[in-house]
Amino acid sequence: MRRLPLIPPEALSVTFLPSPGPGGQHVNKVETAVRLSLDLDRAELPDALRLRLVRLAGRRVSGAGVLSITASRHRTQEANRRDALARLEALLAEAAHPPRPRKATKPTRASAERRLAAKAHRARAKAARGRPPPD
Repeated sequence: MRRLPLIPPEALSVTFLPSPGPGGQHVNKVETAVRLSLDLDRAELPDALRLRLVRLAGRRVSGAGVLSITASRHRTQEANRRDALARLEALLAEAAHPPRPRKATKPTRASAERRLAAKAHRARAKAARGRPPPD
């Protein structure tokens, strides 16, 4: 199995399972789908990277801190294993880049005036819907 940078091999495990979906007689005899599991506690990732990875992975991370990626797009174990590793690498690469901090900006004077004009227009329209004043 190809070794990912930063990740010790003992943190990764690969299991094979039957692929979902239709098939013939052969489908019940083979296990071509791959489940790649990464134990985040054993992976020795920096804290910031681990937090971003857990946030990006979402439901794919179990309560025990194990990230699971299931691949069943292809018809062979090896192709599915490569697919799962590629998806893990892509997830790690995305988590490796911290998001750029947002710079606070001030609305332009024209946009503030447009917003206030629209607000006044809506207020007049809503006020006109009320009951007419008594005579």
